[in-house]
Amino acid sequence: MSGASGTGFWDEATFVLPDDKNPLKFSPAKKARVVVAGLVITINSALGSSLPGGAAKEIGEAFSITSPMRLVLLNSLYMLGFALGPLIFGPLSEYIGRRPVLIGTYLTYMVFTFGCAVSPNFTALLIFRWLCGTAAAAPNAVIGPLFADIFNQPGPRGRSMAYFMCATSMTPPFGPIISGYTSGTSWRLTFWIGLAFAGACLPPVLFLPETYSPLLKRKYLQENTVGLIDEKGANLPHELKTVFSRPFVMVYQEPVVLFSSLYLALIYATLYLFFQAYPIIFQGVYGLSSGEVGLVFLPVSAGSVIALFLFLWYASYHSSAMKAGEPWAMRIEYRRLPLACIGGPAVVTSLFWLGWTSYPSIHPTVPAMLGLLFGTGYLVIFMALLNYIADAYREFSASAQAAASTLRSVTAVCLPLAAPGMYKSLGNHWSCSMLALFTLVLSCIPFVFIRYGEVLRKRSPFCQKLSLVDP
Repeated sequence: MSGASGTGFWDEATFVLPDDKNPLKFSPAKKARVVVAGLVITINSALGSSLPGGAAKEIGEAFSITSPMRLVLLNSLYMLGFALGPLIFGPLSEYIGRRPVLIGTYLTYMVFTFGCAVSPNFTALLIFRWLCGTAAAAPNAVIGPLFADIFNQPGPRGRSMAYFMCATSMTPPFGPIISGYTSGTSWRLTFWIGLAFAGACLPPVLFLPETYSPLLKRKYLQENTVGLIDEKGANLPHELKTVFSRPFVMVYQEPVVLFSSLYLALIYATLYLFFQAYPIIFQGVYGLSSGEVGLVFLPVSAGSVIALFLFLWYASYHSSAMKAGEPWAMRIEYRRLPLACIGGPAVVTSLFWLGWTSYPSIHPTVPAMLGLLFGTGYLVIFMALLNYIADAYREFSASAQAAASTLRSVTAVCLPLAAPGMYKSLGNHWSCSMLALFTLVLSCIPFVFIRYGEVLRKRSPFCQKLSLVDP
């Protein structure tokens, strides 16, 4: 490696880290350690989002809460935190690094989960749920970029993102199962279990290495270059303004970010609406207990596993096409988006299925099995679009995913709040059908990206700044 010039200044933009400092050169074991840490953070974040779902009745009785709308806030305020957190932690991870953001927010999540377990009243419980959600939002914006930091090839990067998205989709259904069966003993036990699980997962999180290359370059140059002047202090206000405004700028300037976010928002909110709709349908129509309603969510998790295998199969097929020099395989749009073209119709079909098979004369396993189709469609849409964002925006992907996460989390706050009134006014059949029709309209977005995505990227100021060249 060449030394510094006589003045001691190196060009940070073109400087290449030594192999022992470069995240892309991490050993397979170290990369696996990063992936495991990212996954356990994600699993705890996702589990927390639905943890009290099966204990709402017992919490209401404990604090004399009779309004269904107020009990919906147990999950909705967590999702409100999901909306706020990515706007802070995504850009912040591009400024101070991935490691301090992820470790700090994980420990904070544990503290506020403890607060939920010992809450003296309902107001305190709601506040702690909101704070939990804000801290737990970090992986929504940071884990995808974390994996992109250590994998520069689309195959390994896509597989790691597939594991991440599988964790986000198959974990929430276990929240109502845990709370549904423990709330009979004590609703507080639900949060103690969540805290214990987070504590058991803590060791790999604490040993997470830093992976953000621009930060590592800056630190290396500061430590090894004589006379290097650090001007960050003088430019701090401007840099902070640029970093924290970037998600909003990307939504405004980048059609790929905007329309991906809108589509993901509806699909994501529909999953969290199920935590309100399933009790309405399966308790109201079939008279199932809270624990049994929790079990109805298991097909969603099973569908996520199917989606993971589908994604891995397509990734292998695409890799073979790239090695064979197939022209279509060289385009970013064909790396993942065809999966989203399949996922949209699957979600639409599952919603019609739920709506029009929920009759007392039809066995409850029939509407419950919609979860297989929904879980599969939900996850392949997420894997396809979030990978597409990561492929297109690279170093800016944390900000792009922060914008996407915030939009979908805001929707996940509002739509479940409307669920009790919507299902009461429209009924089970037409409420599900209305969701299906909205999803049908937005399912055209991946097809549009396949046709016009390259043109959109060429016009993108962020892609131009990266001088993006399809690998």
